[in-house]
Order: sequence, then structure tokens, then C-alpha cells
Amino acid sequence: MLDSWLSDRSRTFSSSGIRKVFDLGAKLENPINLSIGQPDFDMPEGAHKAAFDAIQAGKSSYTPTQGMKPLIDRLQAEVDAKYNDPDRKLFVTSGTSGGLLLAALAFVNPGDEVILFDPYFVMYESLTKMLGAVPVCIDTYPNYDFDVQKVADAITPKTKMIIFNSPCNPTGHVATREEVESIAKLAAEKNILLLSDEIYKNFGDGGFVSPAEFNKDVIVLDGFSKSHGMPGWRVGYAHGPSKLIQEMTKFQQYTFVCAPHVAQYCALAALDIDMSEKFEFYRKKRDMLIDGLSDLYDLGNPKGAFYMFPKVPWGTGTTFVEKAITKYKLLIIPGNVFSRKDQCFRLSYAASVETIERGIDALRKLAKDPD
Repeated sequence: MLDSWLSDRSRTFSSSGIRKVFDLGAKLENPINLSIGQPDFDMPEGAHKAAFDAIQAGKSSYTPTQGMKPLIDRLQAEVDAKYNDPDRKLFVTSGTSGGLLLAALAFVNPGDEVILFDPYFVMYESLTKMLGAVPVCIDTYPNYDFDVQKVADAITPKTKMIIFNSPCNPTGHVATREEVESIAKLAAEKNILLLSDEIYKNFGDGGFVSPAEFNKDVIVLDGFSKSHGMPGWRVGYAHGPSKLIQEMTKFQQYTFVCAPHVAQYCALAALDIDMSEKFEFYRKKRDMLIDGLSDLYDLGNPKGAFYMFPKVPWGTGTTFVEKAITKYKLLIIPGNVFSRKDQCFRLSYAASVETIERGIDALRKLAKDPD
């Protein structure tokens, strides 16, 4: 009887495979956890102090839906300086995932087609299905490159949106300037909305380029969860053409209402803190994994975010990960959580050096243990 109460949309997707791995990990003693999708550093002390001060000052009310003015002004100034576009406006969202939901609600109709690049962040496909739209996946294997011709070939009269993510979760791929420009210009030519998820832009080798540099109508999503170790505080932001941002803000009024008030003070303080040392440390941890595993695994081309998406040396992604967890206490995510294919696994280096060293040892043994 209870099943009869479920909405049709609840039947279009299942619980995240990442959560299932977390549940398995909770049963293990001292696991090697390379599955985490959040930074392993805490938010900076200045942001802690801002939270404490805001709590002491009673900042527990709603803010304006678009965000509190000091934070809006600061972020808008950065956007203005970068894009020099008087019509590019900004508002504060309840996390970058909150911004993604608002964009989907504001711009995607049932039956529309949404182009995704496979492998993709798990929310992209599920959210598309949740709204009754159709995910159209562009295969980026084996190098995870963004091929504009494949995108052009996938466009139909029903195509409404392209979701672009670079640096990419789960592959760590960073699009080249040529890839970004060609896709941005194709979206403009075909009158298709391009949504750019830039939450990992600070993690990488310095090659990040936003498609908004080439297409003034791009919606950009960003936030503080990854760059400042604030995933639980739920502060993100979106910027784009003023009319589109107004529509997203309207949907926020009836969903999230606003981002958490105290957390917005944390974000404002975080903007004044140099995090470059943390980003450099992540590059070093990535290089540890490349040096330790590249002779046994095809790692792709992980230049950004804090992930890589190696091809399994034997079996399927699912069977490989099952053995990793049950025999080696190694927590990694099977590739089919992020993809229509099951031949890879996601490896996160948002972990301590000690954990990464243990992970390298386990993965080297696992590569030679197919039975």
C-alpha cells in the first residue's frame, strides 16, 4: 500500500551509489577511505570566527532570498571585474547543488533533452529524470575529452540545456581552452542554454577556463564547499544574464528561501583568506597517486578537482570495488554510479598522505588479484 503513495518521479532514479559505499564503510574498522567527495581540510579559522561572531550577534533570521547584501556586493564585484558585462548578475544559493536544482526548475520542461558528458556528477542525470526530462549522454571515453562534434551531433529540436563541468567530477579532466570555446559558441549558435558547474575551478594545474568568457548567456554555478572546506554550510552562488537569474531567484523563494544566514557570514570572511597552499597540497597528493599507480592503471588525464577515474585492470567496476571493500577495506566508488559504463572507479585524493599511501599499496595488490 505504501508504494502506491510514491510519485512517478520517485521511481525514475534510485539512491546514490556513493551513499551505499558510505554505508559499507561504516561497518569497517580503520578503512582506507578514498571515496570522499569533500575536502579533508576544515574551513579556515577566519570563517570559524565569523560564524561565532554572527551567532553571538543573533544572525539567525532569514536573509533576502538573493543573499545578504555584503556577500552579494563582494561576489558581484569579482564577477564584474572578470566578465565586464553589466547584465551579468548574481545571487547566493543554498549550495551549488541548490543552484543546479533551481536552474533545472526554471529552465527545463518535461520532455526536454539535457546533454550530459559521460562520466558525470551523479546529480545531473537524476535531476534531469526527476523533472521528466531526458538525459542525453555524450561518451567521453577513453580520455574524457569534450568533443564539440559529438555535442553537435546529439542536438535535436528538443535539446534545452547542456550541463558542462570542468574540472570534472569524477574524472578530474580539465577542458582545454579550445574545447570550452567551441562548446560555448555552439550553444550560442544553436540557442541552447549552457550551464557551467565550476565548483572545482580552484583545484588543478591552472588551466581553468569558463565558457562564460565566450558566451554571455552561460549560467555559472560556484560555491564555497570545496574551495574553503565548507560543504555542510551550504553556500553557493549563480551568475548569468539578469533575466535568467531573476527566474532562478523566484524559485528559491519557494524552495530553499535563502542560504543559511550564519553561513553567509562565513563565506564573506572566507573570501579574504588565501587557500592556495591547500590547492597546491592537493596537486602533490594527485601526483603521489600518479607516481604510485600509473604503471598498473590507466588513470585518464587527472589535472583538476580532487578525483581520478581509473580503468579497472580486471573485471567490471562493480566487481572490482566489491573486492576492494571486502578484502582490502578500501573505499572507492564504482564507475557505473557516474556513467552508463561499468569499467572504471572513482578515486578521491581528498585524504591524508597516510591514507593515500595505504591506498596505493592496496590498489597495487588489488590490480594483481583478479581471482
